[in-house]
Amino acid sequence: MSSDFEGYEQDFAVLTAEITGRIGKVPKLLGDEKKQMVANVEKQLEEARELLEQMELEVREIPAQSRGMYSSRMRSYKQEIGKLEADFKRSRIAYSDEVRNELLGDDGNSSENQRAHLLDNTERLERSSRRLEAGYQIAVETEQIGQEMLENLSQDREKIQRSRERLRETDANLGKSSRILTGMLRRLPILCCLEELKGWKLQKHFF
Repeated sequence: MSSDFEGYEQDFAVLTAEITGRIGKVPKLLGDEKKQMVANVEKQLEEARELLEQMELEVREIPAQSRGMYSSRMRSYKQEIGKLEADFKRSRIAYSDEVRNELLGDDGNSSENQRAHLLDNTERLERSSRRLEAGYQIAVETEQIGQEMLENLSQDREKIQRSRERLRETDANLGKSSRILTGMLRRLPILCCLEELKGWKLQKHFF
């Protein structure tokens, strides 16, 4: 199973490297080339998020005692995706300003305040994203703890069931032994009478 996780890791490394390179190109392109590059980055970011989901599923299948290392690696990958998304947002702001200026015939001098406003909004979005990511991480860790508890409870249940089976077997053996002893006790008076009768006959024979 860990080989599947490592395969996803390799795909993730290649994909994020490509995304990083393309994000750096976005502000340098113009027109349709820039639009196409933005669309490609959006598609690759979605693929990267899907890879993370697959990796998350793989981690859940890893035994609890070995899961910590993989969980730590997952946190770093999620942070990397968050950074790429923030960089992409900043590159798209420059792209949006350029398109707007082309459409409105703006020379760019009057867009400084709007650019600052957009950057401020972007920072707010990034802070919100980080809070959401922290909340998501807490939810994932809580789910992992719950899963571990369920696994422990399942093991305890199996132990209790095995103990009950042994108790049933012991009870059955005790019941069988009790029946045998009861039968022996019932036959004991008869045997005693037979022994007395046998002794009486012997005495009569000799006397």
